[in-house]
Formats: sequence, C-alpha cells, structure tokens
Amino acid sequence: MKVIIVTGSVGSGKTTLSKKLAGMMNFEHVDVNKVIKEHNLSEGYDKKRETKIIDTKKLNAVLMKEIRKYKDRKGVVIDSHLSHHFPKRHVSACIVTKCDLKVLETRLRKRKYSGEKVRENLDAEIFDVCLNEAKENYGKIFVVDTTEGVDIGLVCKEIGDGIGI
Repeated sequence: MKVIIVTGSVGSGKTTLSKKLAGMMNFEHVDVNKVIKEHNLSEGYDKKRETKIIDTKKLNAVLMKEIRKYKDRKGVVIDSHLSHHFPKRHVSACIVTKCDLKVLETRLRKRKYSGEKVRENLDAEIFDVCLNEAKENYGKIFVVDTTEGVDIGLVCKEIGDGIGI
C-alpha cells in the first residue's frame, strides 16, 4: 500500500489538496485532526498558542493502526501539519503545501484566529518550518503552491510517476 503524506502550514491548503488527491487516485483520505479527536490523543491545551498538545510518537502509533484498516485500498493520503513526523520507512511520497502570505493571512482570518495565532502561522510559512522539517525527514519531497488553486491532474501525475503508480 502507498502512503502519501501532505504537510504544510496551517491554512496552506493541505485538506483541500488531500481530499482531491485521494479521490483522484482512489486512495483513502486520513484526516489526522479527526484521528486525534477519535482517539483522545490531546495531552492538554497550550492557551498561549491556542492549540492542542500532541505527542507525535503516540499519534504515529495510532496512525499505523488506522492505515492498516485500509489494507484493501491502493493507498492512503495522510493530511496534517504534523504528518511530516510520520516514519520515513512507511512513506511513499511527501507533499508540502505552500501559499502566498496575503492569501494565507486571509484564510486564517476567515477562521477567526487571533492576531497572535495568525502571526505564528504566517511566521511558520515565512520560515518554511514544515518544508524544512520534511526535507530533513524525507529528502525528496513535492512542493505544491495552493495560492491560486491546484491542477489536481498534474499533481496526481507527478506523484504517481514519483511513486510508481
């Protein structure tokens, strides 16, 4: 089974891309936020950063079990800004979503994030936090700019060619 992970800054288009990619490739879409909620993986709440505290090792163990549920499928697409922490040996392809800062800011403000949370997520995009961590963990990655939408057919072809589908 193929495992594609999609990571990127909050609001950069991971979920939209992941759902389209999974649909086009006939893969299962795994929403990590849903998995965290269903398995009660939150270890507290960081009020300053307005986010749940997640142990990525525990998350990865649960994700491995989740993936096994779909053994009859061609593959899965894992969607989260934490997915780049998933063990390399299980990953067929890593995609990092990127987005223009003005567009990203608009998306985050539509979610009614506080000014501080918007700033933190813009900083993560400016400093390529997810991109750099993904490069450290996986080497070859695919970068997809979601600023003006995505040609999902082209992305599917590029990923498919890259992982032998």
